[in-house]
Amino acid sequence: MTIEIRALASADWDQWLATLELGFGGVPVSAEQRELWRELFDTGRPVAAWEDGEVVGTAGAVAFRLTVPGSAAVAAAGVTTVSVPPTHRRRGILRSMMRRQLSDFRSWGEPLAILVASEPAIYGRFGYGGATRSLSAEIDTNLVRLAVPAGADDVRLRLRPADTDEARAVCESVYARRVGARPGMLARQPGWDRQVTFDPESRREGASPLQCVLAEAGGETVGYARYAVRPGWTPAGPDGTVLLRDIEALTPAAYAALWRYLFGIDLTTRISVQSRPVDDALLHLVSDDRRCRLGVRDSLFVRLVDVGAALAARTYQTPVDVVLDVADPFCPWNEGRWRLTGDAKGASCERTDEPADLELSVRELGAAYLGGVSLTALAAGGRVREAREGALAEAAVAFGSAVAPWLPHSF
Repeated sequence: MTIEIRALASADWDQWLATLELGFGGVPVSAEQRELWRELFDTGRPVAAWEDGEVVGTAGAVAFRLTVPGSAAVAAAGVTTVSVPPTHRRRGILRSMMRRQLSDFRSWGEPLAILVASEPAIYGRFGYGGATRSLSAEIDTNLVRLAVPAGADDVRLRLRPADTDEARAVCESVYARRVGARPGMLARQPGWDRQVTFDPESRREGASPLQCVLAEAGGETVGYARYAVRPGWTPAGPDGTVLLRDIEALTPAAYAALWRYLFGIDLTTRISVQSRPVDDALLHLVSDDRRCRLGVRDSLFVRLVDVGAALAARTYQTPVDVVLDVADPFCPWNEGRWRLTGDAKGASCERTDEPADLELSVRELGAAYLGGVSLTALAAGGRVREAREGALAEAAVAFGSAVAPWLPHSF
């Protein structure tokens, strides 16, 4: 049978979603989640693979703006809901959907594609490079102490249910002020405040409904933390867990005050944290990070859809003038040599016939793009080749970031 890839029509949404469910193990999506997804994944951006009138592949894309070094918010397509049922694996369906998506993104003027990989080994062959990592922690609050900075005692805290319109609006306002502070953060489209607080009872696994604590100072909200509590008991007494969903603050004092609140929640002995920046200030507040059981894992994967536009959209820590010979057989419009010139004020990236200084694939450019992965480290792994002596050190420093890039939530 011939496989056809085309944009999803509204009438085919239910069949598309059923195929997606099958690809992720066959567990049905709740009616509440189904309704929210339909609002967020607008028809026209998802694509479907069809065979003989049936959907045999799914791939969605959400319109975001991604913070890049220099604090610019660049249009980025958030690739998500990718699946192929077991009956149709190894027939080129995924490859065809990936190619269709990247061609669409280019035509829509989106120079970047991003994703969070359920299986990271899959996406490198399509040019996606692992660009950010996230920090997890299991903090023993009986043994770890906090050292808070001056001003934390002046922060007022208020507790609210997280799913109210008031709490979501206030938190979203704080989040919007934080977006430009760190590469990798997402400027969210309307409706995503409901996705990040989505909290059906079926997912709680014995935990409380999601709560929100607001931090206030000087008459304004300057931070928030959203969390749930999973009660627990042992013969020695209470053993509950604070499940931190997210935390943001505009000042060090507010950030520390929120953490102090979380450490002090009654009947709990630990805080479970799933995703924070690898250079998070928490590491400098705790008395013993060994007792925090820290872990690091891959997070955001970045793909340059338009090499010239993407590299020109960010700034560079130090002046750079380098010719990149880019390999990109999957998107041949990116193949060839590009001269990148830039500094902390701006950049340009144009086609050139000049000799190459560095040779690398678009995957390595994606990994290094947000400043969290060093070109020097990639070269040590044989994935970047220096053609002009000194070019690697120059570019590696320029591509860096003063703060580690971080993806605040999945999509």
